[in-house]
Amino acid sequence: MAVDGIRNRPPFDPELETMLEVIGAMVPSTLTAEMIPLMRGGALPVMPTREEILETAQLQSRDVTIPGYQGAEIVVSIIEPRGRTGRGPGIFHTHGGGMIFGDRFTAVEGFAEWLHRYNAVMVSVEYRLAPEFPDPYPVEDCYAGLVWTAEHADDLGIENGRLLIAGGSAGGGLAAGVALLARDRQGPHLIGQLLMYPMLDDRDATVSTHQIESVGVWDRGSNLLGWNALLGDRRGTDDVSIYAAPARATDLSNLPPAFIDCGSAEVFRDEDVAYASAIWAAGGHAELHVWPGGFHAFEGFAPQAALSHDAIDARDRWIRRLLG
Repeated sequence: MAVDGIRNRPPFDPELETMLEVIGAMVPSTLTAEMIPLMRGGALPVMPTREEILETAQLQSRDVTIPGYQGAEIVVSIIEPRGRTGRGPGIFHTHGGGMIFGDRFTAVEGFAEWLHRYNAVMVSVEYRLAPEFPDPYPVEDCYAGLVWTAEHADDLGIENGRLLIAGGSAGGGLAAGVALLARDRQGPHLIGQLLMYPMLDDRDATVSTHQIESVGVWDRGSNLLGWNALLGDRRGTDDVSIYAAPARATDLSNLPPAFIDCGSAEVFRDEDVAYASAIWAAGGHAELHVWPGGFHAFEGFAPQAALSHDAIDARDRWIRRLLG
C-alpha cells in the first residue's frame, strides 16, 4: 500500500503513457453523470464518424428495426463488405460505452479486416442505454438482437453454425451475459465469444478497481457511474442477475470458447482474469491475455503502439483458429 492508502498500481507502458496525456486533455479519467449527454454526443474528436468508418473500411450498412425487450422497437445495423455476395460467418456485436453511452457503430472499424477476410457479416445492435433503461433492458435487447440474427441467418448470408458474439468493455460484459442467456434458454448456438476487456462485476471489490482511481481511462469512479446507472440501488447487493453481471455466475460450463483480454493497469483486470479462471474451472475453453502496462481500451486509443499491435495480433490469431 502507498502512504496515502491508495494501492500501488502497475506502471503504464511507457509508449502508452504518453498517449494518456493526450487522452486526458479530451476526456477525464473519472466521468460523472453530468457528462453523459456530452459523451452521447460523440464529443471525442479522435473517434471516427459512422460515415468515416464505413468509407475507410469499404463497408456498407443498412438498418433494420426489430423487436427488442418486451417487443419494443430497436434497430440493428447489418454491416458487410461493399458488394458482398455469397455466405460467410456472422458476428453479432454488442458495443461498449459503460452501459451509458456509445452506439452500434462504436469500435466497428476493429472488425473490418475480418469482415473482408472471411466474407463475414456483422449485426450490431442499438440496445437501450442506462440510466433511462436500466437492467435488464440492455442485455435483453442484445439477446433479442442475437435471436433475430440467428432466425435470419440465411437471409443475412451467414453460414450454418458460424455465428460469433463479440464486444468490448460494457459490450464485452453484455456479450458474456448474452452467451449465458443463450445457454440457459437453449437459444442460438454460438461458436465463440470475443470479450475485449469486458465489464463483468458490479461489486467494486477487486484490487484492480481500487488501483485505478483518478488515473488512466475508465477509472473506478467511471465504473461505479456505469454500474449505478444500470443497477441503481441493487448494485453490490444479492439482487443482481448473472446476465447483468456475469462475474456473479457460479456455473460457467457449456459456454462457447472465450477470448478475453485486458490491460494490467485497468479496472477490469482482476474480474477478467477471474472470469477466464472460472471458465477453466468449469471445464471450458478460454484464452486470456493480460497486456502489461495497458490501460482500458489502449489499442483503440493508441493503435500505433507496439503493445496495441500485439493485442490486435493475439485476437486475430484466435479468430483465425475459430473461423479458419
